[in-house]
Amino acid sequence: MNLDETVHGLCRAAVPAFADRAFVHLYTPLPVGDEHGAAPGVLRLHATDRTPPHGAALAGPAPPAGDTVEPAAVVRPSATGPLARLLRDGRPAFGNTPGLASAVAELLGTAAVPRAVPPGRRLIIAPLHGRTHVMGSVVLVRRPGRPAFTGDDLLVASQLATHTALGIDKAVLYAREASFADALQRTMLPPSLPEPPGVRLASRYLPSSRTAQVGGDWYDAIPLPGNRVALVIGDVMGHSMTSAAIMGQLRTIVQTLAGLDLPPDEVLHHLDEQAERLGSEHTATCLYALYDPVLHRLLLSNAGHPPPVLLHPDGTGEVLRVPPGAPIGVGGGGFESVEMHAPAGATLLLYTDGLVESRDSDVLTGVERLRARLHTTASRSTPPALEELCDDALGALGAGDRDDDVALLAARFEGLLPETVAYWYMAPRPQTAGQARRLIRRTLHLWDLDPLVESTELLVGEVVANAVRFASRPITLRLLRTDVLRCEVGDDSPVVPRMRHARLTDEGGRGLFLVDHLSRRWGATRVSTGKVVWFEQSLPGGRDPG
Repeated sequence: MNLDETVHGLCRAAVPAFADRAFVHLYTPLPVGDEHGAAPGVLRLHATDRTPPHGAALAGPAPPAGDTVEPAAVVRPSATGPLARLLRDGRPAFGNTPGLASAVAELLGTAAVPRAVPPGRRLIIAPLHGRTHVMGSVVLVRRPGRPAFTGDDLLVASQLATHTALGIDKAVLYAREASFADALQRTMLPPSLPEPPGVRLASRYLPSSRTAQVGGDWYDAIPLPGNRVALVIGDVMGHSMTSAAIMGQLRTIVQTLAGLDLPPDEVLHHLDEQAERLGSEHTATCLYALYDPVLHRLLLSNAGHPPPVLLHPDGTGEVLRVPPGAPIGVGGGGFESVEMHAPAGATLLLYTDGLVESRDSDVLTGVERLRARLHTTASRSTPPALEELCDDALGALGAGDRDDDVALLAARFEGLLPETVAYWYMAPRPQTAGQARRLIRRTLHLWDLDPLVESTELLVGEVVANAVRFASRPITLRLLRTDVLRCEVGDDSPVVPRMRHARLTDEGGRGLFLVDHLSRRWGATRVSTGKVVWFEQSLPGGRDPG
């Protein structure tokens, strides 16, 4: 499956038992699979790190001075020339025949063929034919003092070339499939992680080194209303395009369920139901965590996945005990949510079993080894950076090939200071919009954000007035000061507001236009209890709230 090893195998087999020297030219680029088109026009001498220093892709001792045969580094054969005809014909030939004089001259980079080629039948050119394409050529040389090649040696050269060409063909196909599989896997993972206030994120993904097939490992970080963030890690069993397709479907389902603001156990419950409807025999494990930076709380639920590791601010590592439900797709259900304190400075590590499971240790042993390694890392005098911590976690893999993919998601909790959050419940009455404006004015004055008072009052009044029209229960109003000023208004109505073009005679319908023009960005999100309408404004002068 390795191009260099295949070429070296040819040289080891041919030299010195069959020939004194052997060198290989391969087309650049190498043709792949069943692709059709113009034949490659350049042959290059194949060089590797095992090449002797006196010549690239050569094998065997150098011949005496005067009999030296040195290959050309680059050959551009004419499409109608004797070298191209020989390669297309596919049969090896002796290099001292008059008809092949120019072909030998191209491969040796010289026009002085009689002087460059040893006399007699001492040079064989063997084309390298793959399944459907010519891959290149191999030249085998015997120096004077050794019996010349015979007709039977052409058969030996043909066998060597055939096996080598098929190996090269397979290696090129494997390399392309491995590249495509890796690219496919990475396109299904988040191109970048979000940067929600109150938490820092880092991730790693390492494909298996023992297979070219795409796997089913994935991770995700999904921002939610209220500056919360959902942290997801999952693993579809198996390595195949089917596993990758199911992984993509499950990831999309999780993103949709997360947007409904459901508790983690309900997310996994609905994910399990949808997985059964997919009709596949593949199962998956998944762990869903919900972090609230305002309350410094962490809510987790597990569907057969390895337990997460929490590194506390003092450096101690803890394997979190989350009741493991049945894997996704089994249909057993029984998922539970566990709530715990998430102190500022703590780091949560989510990972797939490829990080902790190997042929010489089970998952539990691997988890404990990972916890001990991270505990040592986190106990340094200065806490390691998040990226450094991820690298240390991957260091637990050790040397050697990996039997499985590895996905890793790390979250360092920073939280939001209480003085940067203001929260109110208000009855849905006509006077509520005015009350909300007064609360906003007072809070922004306390936060020394007076330049934003006028615009924020106007925007809050419009959004709250719209919520009053539909709400039947108390309205929530929350103001958060991070790197931006964010306002959230929640009510129990699932009706999401949409911008519409108001006519000149209309008395209303312009509120969202004001929100759209005066805010930095805005949106509306359906949640399990109704909806949340939010907007953000830039702080005056790019002020840092910290």
